[in-house]
Amino acid sequence: MRYTSPYQLAKLWLVALLRLSKDAIHIYVGAACLLLAITLFRCPLRSWRALLPGLLLSIFMESLDLWDDVHSLGHLRWTASLHDVLNTNFLPFVIVNLARWKKTEL
Repeated sequence: MRYTSPYQLAKLWLVALLRLSKDAIHIYVGAACLLLAITLFRCPLRSWRALLPGLLLSIFMESLDLWDDVHSLGHLRWTASLHDVLNTNFLPFVIVNLARWKKTEL
């Protein structure tokens, strides 16, 4: 029988509750982190600092996933983790770059 950590069980519960795919949830988490950075931490949308909360959270979440992979599967799934980090941070990266490119106050 395969071991499922409490972290993985919480993620499965969240997927069932929201009725969204895991990829969609990653995209929403990235967008929420960007919004939190610009509202709570008062980072300008054009600032690279606005990307840090999402990047740090996604790396933390994927480190937990990798830890679980080792203990439940016996190996690391690097491509799945990279996919999730990119999914979480791609939209915020595009938004920040558009704000920098347009040179307008957003």
